[in-house]
Amino acid sequence: MAILNILDFGAVPDGTTLTTGAIQSAINQAAAGDRVLIPAGRYLTGSLFLKSEMTLELAEGAVLLGSQHLEDYPKIATRVAGIDMLWPAGIVNINRCQAVKITGEGTIDGQGAVWWHKFWGEDENGGMLAEYSRQGLRWVVDYECERPRNVVVYQSEAVELNGFHSRESGFWNIHLCYSHRVFLQDLRVSNATGPSTDGIDIDSCEHVRVERCVVSCNDDNICVKSGRGAEAQRLAKTTSDIVIRDCELHKGSGITLGSETSGGIENVLIEHNRFFGTGVGFRIKSARNRGGWIRNITVRHLRLEDVSYPFMMQLNWFPQYSYGQQVGEDSPPHWRKLSEGVEGAAGLTQVENIAVSHVTGRLTAPHHFSRAFFIEGAEERPIERLHFSHITLQAQEFGKIAGVNKLSFEQVSVDAPAVTLEKNDAYER
Repeated sequence: MAILNILDFGAVPDGTTLTTGAIQSAINQAAAGDRVLIPAGRYLTGSLFLKSEMTLELAEGAVLLGSQHLEDYPKIATRVAGIDMLWPAGIVNINRCQAVKITGEGTIDGQGAVWWHKFWGEDENGGMLAEYSRQGLRWVVDYECERPRNVVVYQSEAVELNGFHSRESGFWNIHLCYSHRVFLQDLRVSNATGPSTDGIDIDSCEHVRVERCVVSCNDDNICVKSGRGAEAQRLAKTTSDIVIRDCELHKGSGITLGSETSGGIENVLIEHNRFFGTGVGFRIKSARNRGGWIRNITVRHLRLEDVSYPFMMQLNWFPQYSYGQQVGEDSPPHWRKLSEGVEGAAGLTQVENIAVSHVTGRLTAPHHFSRAFFIEGAEERPIERLHFSHITLQAQEFGKIAGVNKLSFEQVSVDAPAVTLEKNDAYER
């Protein structure tokens, strides 16, 4: 086993010299079992593509800085928010590989502000989002505004991500897609702001463990998905056998299942996680054109502090984004895919057998808003067998529970002065 130091291949640690070629040369030379070392320093780079049976080590003090020029990220076949399409590669890519590791105490910094401003302007009220929304195209702008991810694991097997820090991604931080046996541990993920800057996304994968990760971001902290619309239903790539354990969640929208559910999500264990000032605790979201299912979900031993929505389930989530318009054959392929939802009754996601137990939620700030339950199932296809047990929550409002069949409470205590939901406000993240 050899250690290949990228400095020996001409990498320049000044943070301003583009050094993609030097790092990729070290990766290309690595044989099975070799380790490519990123030593302390700041390295400006575009997309890097790892190989099977190698390790990329980010030493303490090492920072991979994502280029702010789109031409440094070649377009490749991938999946973006549930749609298979061409999209810029990530900063670090594990594509169609096996037995790959990324380890170390270093950092992958997406330098994402340029991409956030492209999407929503410097004031968060402009950019492509405002332009497309004026044209009635809110449903497609996320797919038009190309933004790199920090780490992408795609169609790969036996992958370990361990110890490093992912920050300020232009889009999702860490995206696992169509992959098997992926183990994430002791990761740190942080995004100060930015649209759709999810922490960790698990997308049509099997046998994934996420343990002891600390995530603070501007969207879903950890999200489980399985594709969007008719294409994903045909592919039938179910997400299954997922464990999310011993993680710490700060800013963000909590641990989420959906909204991309078309391939099905099942057998998920979420346990021993802690939430501090998070927008949502445990969340399910889908739409009436997704179809698929969410079933056999166990959520237990959560500690929530100053969480606005401890439990949120919305099966008609964010209509402006979720429902595409009919388009012509001359439209881009991804527009056509977005317009092809799962139609009729089949489009109603089946949510069933959800067990939530041993959850405590408290408010430390005297005026922090909190609504204990915000659950909206579909009237035509209610959530089935939703069980809450050993729950103790402090909240300002009890909230709302609708569209549920076979709901059970066992030793549930909610300390809230209000017991009705007076406004049906949307939570769009």
